[in-house]
Amino acid sequence: MNAIIKSIQEELVENKNFPTFNAGDTITAYYEIREGEKVRVQFFKGVVIQVKGQGLNKTFTIRKMSGTYGVERIFPLNMPTLQKIEVNKKGKVRKSRIFYFRKLRGKKAKIKERQF
Repeated sequence: MNAIIKSIQEELVENKNFPTFNAGDTITAYYEIREGEKVRVQFFKGVVIQVKGQGLNKTFTIRKMSGTYGVERIFPLNMPTLQKIEVNKKGKVRKSRIFYFRKLRGKKAKIKERQF
């Protein structure tokens, strides 16, 4: 049964080649926004908090600071409006889900950069 579902999903969903990234990386996600007849591309730049799921069900959460407020957004990897993903920095973290990052402020909220 799973093989049938997987084969149908591969036919219907287009495969986009995005770079690999993990929690702690700073990325920029470009996605389309439709406002009536207009279509424009907007970006969301922040730190990846978690990468969840596998295959077509894979999602990732990005957190950015907008002024003094933290804003998080969850993106499905197979979202049709997702145009491209750029990896700006590779972060060095010890966990795959860095929810503790929400509580950190100031210099403590910096993530060390990993060489790539």
